[in-house]
Amino acid sequence: MRYEKGRRDASRQRILQAASERFRVDGIAASGLSRVMHDAGLTNGAFYPHFESKAELVRESLAAALEAQAEQMAGILAAGGLEGLIATYLSPEHRDNPQLGCAMAAIGAELAREPSETRTVHFERAMALVRLAAAHAPPQAQDPEGMALALFATLIGTLQLARVADRAEVSDRILATGRAAARMLAQATSLSAI
Repeated sequence: MRYEKGRRDASRQRILQAASERFRVDGIAASGLSRVMHDAGLTNGAFYPHFESKAELVRESLAAALEAQAEQMAGILAAGGLEGLIATYLSPEHRDNPQLGCAMAAIGAELAREPSETRTVHFERAMALVRLAAAHAPPQAQDPEGMALALFATLIGTLQLARVADRAEVSDRILATGRAAARMLAQATSLSAI
């Protein structure tokens, strides 16, 4: 049975969305294709007309997630600058909803073990996020991209640590401390001054 192109595209988007969320919650290795397809509301047989392999699904779903993150981040930066980004990224809502949040924070360590093509796609999109933040650096910043790299490292590391904390009050403290550190980075004119 043949289906119209719009239905095929819609099914592909459902798979990409389901995979992106599942990978961010359970990790890449722990997420089987049958679970992803179940989340998408499709049968396992519907996978291969859209993707050749799980590796292709990982690459494409994470690329789509990072593109969506860039759009969201652009809106946050336009409305609230780096302070808005820090507050949103290191919020309890972001911590508690990895399926909707930053793919880098959720599965960055696993991505380091993915094929080089996947790592390259991920890194290029991550650097686009860094450049987006660098464009909002204070005018006196001597190295806006360096500041943005340090800021992202702080944001990602803080969020990861807050997610593994065994008590809510410890996790909240990690977020608060990370926000303070990120604000210092965002306001610094030089990284050597920190």
